Amino acid sequence: MSVDVDDVTPYLTPNGDFYRVDTALQIPDVPAESWQLRVHGMVDQELTLSFAELLERRLIERRITLTCVSNQVGGELVGNATWIGAPLRELLAEVGVDPAADAVLSTSADDMTIGTPLEALTDDRGAMLAVAMNGEPLPLEHGFPVRMMVPGLYGFVSATKWVVDLEVTRFADISAYWTERDWSEKAPIKTASRVDVPRSFQTLPADEVRIGGVAWSQTRGVDKVEVRIDNGDWNKVELAAVDNVNTWRQWSWKWQDATPGTHEVTVRATDATGYTQTSDRAEPRPDGSTGWHSVQFTVE
Repeated sequence: MSVDVDDVTPYLTPNGDFYRVDTALQIPDVPAESWQLRVHGMVDQELTLSFAELLERRLIERRITLTCVSNQVGGELVGNATWIGAPLRELLAEVGVDPAADAVLSTSADDMTIGTPLEALTDDRGAMLAVAMNGEPLPLEHGFPVRMMVPGLYGFVSATKWVVDLEVTRFADISAYWTERDWSEKAPIKTASRVDVPRSFQTLPADEVRIGGVAWSQTRGVDKVEVRIDNGDWNKVELAAVDNVNTWRQWSWKWQDATPGTHEVTVRATDATGYTQTSDRAEPRPDGSTGWHSVQFTVE
């Protein structure tokens, strides 16, 4: 699941390097022994779980790439990790969800609120209450003891850290932190790609122009990645093996017969639905940036 190009982002992001976007000035300290999760709202039967009771439930392991909606084109607010947690689909089935509900309002220990489409928590994508990250207990800064992980949705509508409350409800009846600030209610992650190598303004020898990076399209999967030099023809690149549709794929391409001078490499990805990234540039607000990532470099 990896390509042989130096300095391409590793397939699994180490916990210490995984991006963070915090709204609180201080990270909540939530002891596992006192943590509780309340599930209520438009349900047949409310449920309260302790951390020990959560760990007694069936746990699943999934590799999932998480992306922040604030990520600019070519940005680094994206990471891939192995997560272990309890399936939210099973938990919500247990409490009995009202058919009229269409959202879950989650609340963190520091009172952060996030609204998530109910459908994304009850379909087969593997949404979970995560308790472990890359083989270790969930780090404090990434939501210990429990956070939500929902493949295919930007973090601001899905990835509640230090989660302590789940209210089954309707979007029409709730207001969440980011939607109050004019971000979208429903925010599926957009197909995107990035050049990691070469770095901007790097100088490379003509016989060693190796280009590489990552591309992602959660719940759909990356089908093809192409690069072009300057404004030339598009070239298909080598893609690392598929792990699952919810993880990024590394890619690489060698520029044969590279010519001396300053050049620009541009990348674009096509997902499994046949959609190819648009060249139109859009800022992250309200539902994620768009555009092709380009890097300038020099061949000597």
